[in-house]
Amino acid sequence: MTSSPNLDQMTPDQLGALAAQALQLQSQVEAVSRKIQNDEILIEQFKFEIALLKRQKFADHLPLYRQAKIFGRAGLAIARSTLAQWVGQTGVRLQPLVDALREAVLNRGVIHADETPVQMLAPGEKKTHRAYVWAYSTTPFSALKAVVYDFSPSRAGEHARNFLGDWSGKLVCDDFAGYKAGFEQGITEIGCMAHARRKFFDLHVANKSQLAEQALHSISGLYEVERQTRDMSNEDRWRERQEMAVPILKKLHDWMLAQRGLVPNGSATAKALDYSLKRWVALTRYLDDGAVPIDNNQVENQIRPWALGRSNWLFAGSLRSGKRPAAIMSLIQSARMNGHDPYAYLKDVLTRLPTQRASESGQLLPHQWVLA
Repeated sequence: MTSSPNLDQMTPDQLGALAAQALQLQSQVEAVSRKIQNDEILIEQFKFEIALLKRQKFADHLPLYRQAKIFGRAGLAIARSTLAQWVGQTGVRLQPLVDALREAVLNRGVIHADETPVQMLAPGEKKTHRAYVWAYSTTPFSALKAVVYDFSPSRAGEHARNFLGDWSGKLVCDDFAGYKAGFEQGITEIGCMAHARRKFFDLHVANKSQLAEQALHSISGLYEVERQTRDMSNEDRWRERQEMAVPILKKLHDWMLAQRGLVPNGSATAKALDYSLKRWVALTRYLDDGAVPIDNNQVENQIRPWALGRSNWLFAGSLRSGKRPAAIMSLIQSARMNGHDPYAYLKDVLTRLPTQRASESGQLLPHQWVLA
């Protein structure tokens, strides 16, 4: 597998050679672009440098201003705006692959959804406001391993509806109200048992509640069933759930109802019980389909890179500059899910993309890609 260059580990001479090559290629591309309007040549010329920059920025969470400083310490002045231009222009060329990846995800009958906040510079102002990155991924049981990120200016439910379009499958998600409209239009809600468990875990941590401990014990039994059936077929997993998980859940539900009548309204215990009882139908729908996971942990793991990166990136400069990273990270994280090195994947894709036939572009998607 191709190793991934790391700017922090390169010597000044290596940095100099890399930057000199990039600047020479930039000069060549600018000369060509004055004669023709074909930005595919720009992609071809910068394939190696851009793959490295993208890997450092989006896979290793190294912002462009820090990459510029690394070059600067080697005596090479490459403006951050130049780096941003390289990344942005390449992102445009990669967008068709991201669109195809979105279509592949939405062809699945079961997907995950989650969202996380990212600061974005408000248009015409010098302050930031909270924007959101939405993540949509396939399940652990799906043959397709992919995630698509969608950057939006707010957490309004319309953004989820716009992304999902007329998709009407089973959506594994938390209890966020933004998804509710979709449930009224044919999407089936699948609850997250991990969220239900977390309520009792927090209750137990706070006051060593014996009630919470008992609930956690029952829920751990459900996860033991999932552990045992992880590698089974969907049909066999459904059968085992019916035999092993259904009795646990019935007993747990009866117990929760009995306990709820014994605790005062508004108490922390009542809130933990109410979270599960009010969402019981959605929480237990996974029993009806072996292809449906018990929780939303799959997508929460895929959205974690954004939580790691935003402390370094600080904010997105605009809606467009937020959508570009979302598109690029969709490819990078999907490549990782398929066991690929992000740098090797991007470098090869940027090399082949300009001459790849449209009918064969699917070969460049992370789940179908093979190093040329």
